[in-house]
Amino acid sequence: MFSLLRRNRDIRLVFGAQVVSFAGDWFTFVALAGLVEDRTKSAFLVSCVLVSMTLPGLLMSPVAGSFADRFDRRKILVIISALQSVSALGLLLYGVAGIWITFASQSVIAALASFVGPATSASVPNLTDNESDLRLASALFGSTWGIMLAVGAALGGVFAAAFGRNAAFIADAVSFAVAGILFACVRTPMQSHDVSSTAQKPRPIADMKEAIHLAKKDKIILALIGSKMTFAVGAGIVSQLAVLASTAFHVGDAGRGLLIGVRGIGSGLGPILGARIAGRDMKRLLTVCGYAGLLFSICYLGAAASSFIWMAAIFIGLAHLSGGAQWTLSTIGLQMQSPDHIRGRVLAGDMALVNTMIACTSLMAGGVSQLFGVRSTIVIFAGAAAVASVLYIAATSSIRQSLRNETPHQ
Repeated sequence: MFSLLRRNRDIRLVFGAQVVSFAGDWFTFVALAGLVEDRTKSAFLVSCVLVSMTLPGLLMSPVAGSFADRFDRRKILVIISALQSVSALGLLLYGVAGIWITFASQSVIAALASFVGPATSASVPNLTDNESDLRLASALFGSTWGIMLAVGAALGGVFAAAFGRNAAFIADAVSFAVAGILFACVRTPMQSHDVSSTAQKPRPIADMKEAIHLAKKDKIILALIGSKMTFAVGAGIVSQLAVLASTAFHVGDAGRGLLIGVRGIGSGLGPILGARIAGRDMKRLLTVCGYAGLLFSICYLGAAASSFIWMAAIFIGLAHLSGGAQWTLSTIGLQMQSPDHIRGRVLAGDMALVNTMIACTSLMAGGVSQLFGVRSTIVIFAGAAAVASVLYIAATSSIRQSLRNETPHQ
């Protein structure tokens, strides 16, 4: 995997851009979650921090996917990174404009981020030379998100405690600027088709309909999208990790950083482990996605029952080891299964659906936590995710069987 970074300059640049950008994101998340909880004492509003990081992606995804297929992806990434850097400075205004300005600024950053995901993911097959490198690159990028969640959250908690939350917000703005510079240095064209003839014809709604039509025709694409949805059913409880740290274990930003950080460690190792297990076999990939979702749910039930923060941290890390594998493998499958000219729209649609579900379950988790407490909330949503995973495994059994029957003829 790391040999790919040594021999592929452009993958190395995109990887570096993701590393610095994700680190800044999680510095902000820990600082912002702590700020909102300290100022409002509301578990519901803490959950809204995660919502502000996900819901705007739903609103912008039709446009983002269309742009990723119809405009130069490198230029998109450079321009969006610059706009995110400026938007992050708005987080500093809460002392003047009130706590709501932080939600508005984070929502703008998230809306802009909806362009980054499809443009980056759709570009990876064009920056790699073969299917093996594609699988390695996708696992690497999937693990980057988790690793930088661990590093960013853990260091972010310490950083915010040592230098103040404003310093964490400034670090986020700087990270976006650095990412933009790295994207600008990529030399390989980020799409295989000529965008000059389509660059002036963005059709967000029509383009998303085309992607939906493809998903309806291709059962494998539909199954891969459905995989992330089982994760999203329970993912709302992630919005309550900061609340779990403070109310169940009575710790501050450092403790919040620990629980969010071990989530990142699991999310970082999961894609690497999942890619090794699944290999190039689509049937095995779908199988791993199903059972990884079930394991995610079981581990969160263990976290809810934990008496000590270190015990909860272990369960949360294991939960996201599974969740990280499931998330990245479904993305790898979509990259392999979707044609380049429509890949950005398929990936944008995938992210729109999962972000919608995560936003809804995060809001619901915040409300339930306010009424019944954080431990009960985790049990309820983890149980729902377990049911969804079992149904997914059953529903995709015929697809896996058909792939098994096709294998000898390939």
